[in-house]
Amino acid sequence: MKMKKLVLTAAALLATISLGACGSSDNGSSGSSTSGSAADSENVTVGVLQLVEHDSLDASYEGFLEGLANNGYVEGENLTVNYQNAQNGQDNLMSMSQQLVSEDPDLLLGIATLAAQSLVNQTTEIPITFTSVTDPVDAGLVASEEEPGGNVTGTTDMVPIDKQIALLLSIVPDAKTVGIMYNSGESNSKIQADLAQAALEDAGIEVVVKTATSTNDVQQVTESLTSQVDAIYIPTDNTFASAAAIIGDVVKESKTPVVTGSVDQTTNGGLATYGIDYHSLGVQTGEMAARILSGEATPADTPVESATELELVINEDMAEALGIDPSTIVAPE
Repeated sequence: MKMKKLVLTAAALLATISLGACGSSDNGSSGSSTSGSAADSENVTVGVLQLVEHDSLDASYEGFLEGLANNGYVEGENLTVNYQNAQNGQDNLMSMSQQLVSEDPDLLLGIATLAAQSLVNQTTEIPITFTSVTDPVDAGLVASEEEPGGNVTGTTDMVPIDKQIALLLSIVPDAKTVGIMYNSGESNSKIQADLAQAALEDAGIEVVVKTATSTNDVQQVTESLTSQVDAIYIPTDNTFASAAAIIGDVVKESKTPVVTGSVDQTTNGGLATYGIDYHSLGVQTGEMAARILSGEATPADTPVESATELELVINEDMAEALGIDPSTIVAPE
């Protein structure tokens, strides 16, 4: 697994992601012969259903299109994309997935677990890829990660929770109480939160758990938690990612270090993470989709893939606000 240490301001992160995406293009599974055959093929259609708009999921989608383009499927040339964003609405998920399936595309993409599940509920025939899903087996999307066995495969954003907790405890070595925040309605988040709680308790740390079911509750939950803990851990959670900037404002005021599950959460309101570049994960997904579209593979025999890159990312502005020297934050072993 490739590791990079990045000490970033928000502007620097954008440049890093752009460079990382170029690296993925060079090192991915695409080649000139695949790209050429795809470019010469007839127009293909792809339906995309995204759960909600925030930086991580948006980056996944942009990466997906790049992964397809790396393999010769270029939107506006030989690729037509119908993109739908449910804005975290259950009714929207159902109606949009029904619409996308009714158009009989060559392939579907679900971005986040609920979006992927909604598509799977509508068809067992059209190939489906997913990304930004933590546990595709628990979510009922695949029989196993090694042998999906149906019409569905994709990439998981499961992160090394134990390493993220080790990172948090290295930043706040005297912490006695650590808080965990997540949306209890997101099964992916609960899986990660439970793992984080177990790791903290194994280290002899008291844990305080707070949940929120919508972005409207995030500020109040954060303010309540900061008054009770020495540091906070937030898993890759769509609700809290959408409100990362709000969280950042609260923890700057309270001087509470926050380690997050993803790069984008850290950039927008956390202190540090050892996590996933969602753009690169999207590129992986797009390259998987290209192999399926070209007939080189089927979802049933395409194993679910994990992120090929993990990054230590430090929000320099947050570190300064908290009075922490960024150079003291190092990647966990």
